[in-house]
Amino acid sequence: MEDKKSIYFLGIGGIGMSALARYFISKGYKVAGYDRTQTHITNALTSEGAEIVYNEDIELIPSYCRNPKDTLVVYTPAIPSNHKAFEYFKANNFEIAKRAKILGMITRNSKGLCIAGTHGKTTTSSMLAHILASSKIECNAFLGGILKNYNSNLILSDKSELTVIEADEYDRSFHQLSPYMAVVTASDPDHLDIYGTEEAYLESFATFTELINPKGVLLIKKGITLKPRIQEGVKLLTFGREEGDYHAKNIRIGGGEIIFDFVTPEKVIENIKLGVPVKINIDNAIAAMAIAMMNGVTESEIKEAIATYQGPERRFDFWLKTPDKVLLDDYAHHPDEVAASISSVKELYPNKHLTVIFYPHLYSRTRDFAPQFAKSLSLADRVILLPIYPAREEPIEGVSSEIILNQLTCKEKEITSKENLIERIKVGKFEVLMTMGAGNIDTYLPEIKEIMEKL
Repeated sequence: MEDKKSIYFLGIGGIGMSALARYFISKGYKVAGYDRTQTHITNALTSEGAEIVYNEDIELIPSYCRNPKDTLVVYTPAIPSNHKAFEYFKANNFEIAKRAKILGMITRNSKGLCIAGTHGKTTTSSMLAHILASSKIECNAFLGGILKNYNSNLILSDKSELTVIEADEYDRSFHQLSPYMAVVTASDPDHLDIYGTEEAYLESFATFTELINPKGVLLIKKGITLKPRIQEGVKLLTFGREEGDYHAKNIRIGGGEIIFDFVTPEKVIENIKLGVPVKINIDNAIAAMAIAMMNGVTESEIKEAIATYQGPERRFDFWLKTPDKVLLDDYAHHPDEVAASISSVKELYPNKHLTVIFYPHLYSRTRDFAPQFAKSLSLADRVILLPIYPAREEPIEGVSSEIILNQLTCKEKEITSKENLIERIKVGKFEVLMTMGAGNIDTYLPEIKEIMEKL
């Protein structure tokens, strides 16, 4: 990086890419990039100094990003190989690196606290980052969501050697990292379009555990299907809701609050109060607090930080919360995440009717997990399905939202188009309404909230 003056990001609006863009802006580099659509994230990056275009035309690449000697190009796997700007950079011998490689470089030059797992990694890494940033220890953090406490997915410290990173298993990206400490929250099979089999998926996680530095720590969820391959000198510890080296006891749920006692190998910290009081956050908080304690955060700092944690956008994100109407949004897009999210909401509101609007993400994931999605979604009282969000994929013959609909066992179920969704909301009666999925369904939330407030 010593020879580089500018960084060009292909896919700059992605949640992981935007954190890196912010990092390099803070370091004084000229930052530019391309994204397919304009969003609140790209608008924020523009206001922070990035130059962003929404067209592949190579003429739009800024002049300061046209010298291969002083420009680094960073891209995500979502960028197609025939993208015009991508082809230009390759043809002109620019240094080109995946986002994961750059994160790996950062972890090798700091103490990386890397949070991996099929689900739970964004919340756990955000909790850990907030605990550390709120303490005397501080940290740097590259997060997979916009943490509402900071209105950013990047946290910087000029005195801390710790860096919190969400370790993404997609495309084996986390194999580029060099963790000082690592957490694995879950290992349920996902991304089978990349891995092919559950065995290959688990092997990828085992490889990730090999990368932990000697004298480091691996903290894994008690009972998950994973056989770690840690180096000699790495300490293996477990966590869980009610079992493991770190766990909870005396869990109290009621009145919109969750309070529990945090059990560690050395002590018990009583009356931990969750800032985002949903049951699955007990597990996430235990992992985050455990890593924070290992890095010197005090008991009082932990309790205060967990109580003030507001969560990342799109993770149990409440948009409306009155005694008779609730609207919330969640990023859940794997069957186990969906089940955990719905169960948590049902426990918070046991006597209210729950409607889930689910936006299936990827044709391949829908094909691979349709029965599991149907079983998880059937925990709701009513399910409204949208057509599949394709993201990076082309359609697969015979795969549509109907293969989930046909297996739902809840009494109220239907499919509606995105174009008709708002009209459907206008004629409905909703006590608790939850939008769910990794697509852009959150863009409808301001209008949905306005409608529910009037109904």
